[in-house]
Amino acid sequence: MQVFPPRSPLSLFGLLNTESRVSPVIAMANSVLVCLASLWLVSNFLSLPSPALAISSCGGSCRTLNDCSGQLICINGKCNDDPDVGTHTCGGGSSPTTPSPPSSSSSSTPAILTNNNFEKGGDGGGPSECDGKYHDNSERIVALSTRWYNNGSRCGKMTKITAPNGKTTSAKVVDECDKADGCRNNIVDGSDGVWDALGLDTDIGEVHVTWSMS
Repeated sequence: MQVFPPRSPLSLFGLLNTESRVSPVIAMANSVLVCLASLWLVSNFLSLPSPALAISSCGGSCRTLNDCSGQLICINGKCNDDPDVGTHTCGGGSSPTTPSPPSSSSSSTPAILTNNNFEKGGDGGGPSECDGKYHDNSERIVALSTRWYNNGSRCGKMTKITAPNGKTTSAKVVDECDKADGCRNNIVDGSDGVWDALGLDTDIGEVHVTWSMS
């Protein structure tokens, strides 16, 4: 049997010294690998598309009217000009799927009639946009959705509203039902006077009507 001579203390110290030099190198290599992996993960995370926070402009993606800027509306998932307002911000024309704007008594547009309190302290908030005044609820007046209000171009003009029961009344435009405050894009917000003239109960809340400019 071959017998190996015992290692001297100096040789053992050399072995330990070699291992002590190798361990920091391995640890450093592991640290470098961890850093590279972290950088890879961060770079991939940053490259992912983030959800849009800004309001979309022409051609931008949208799900609701409020996703589009200015007078643009959401048509088939894209922000585009509103044919009912007649804007040409995007340089496009009217969409065949959108009703043409009401312009006379021979042209009526479907809408949802809601009830608004135009008096001071009412649910209408501040004074009317058109004249800066509060109005008595017995007056036959309306606020139109932002796109129909059209920057005040219909202020003071008369509308004709027809209810499902066949009754018709005229009402003056005095305010905007602002989409920035959550108003939908197909609202005619009428006073108690409008509802009474149409023979409707305000407790119903909403009624499908048609309207046009008188």
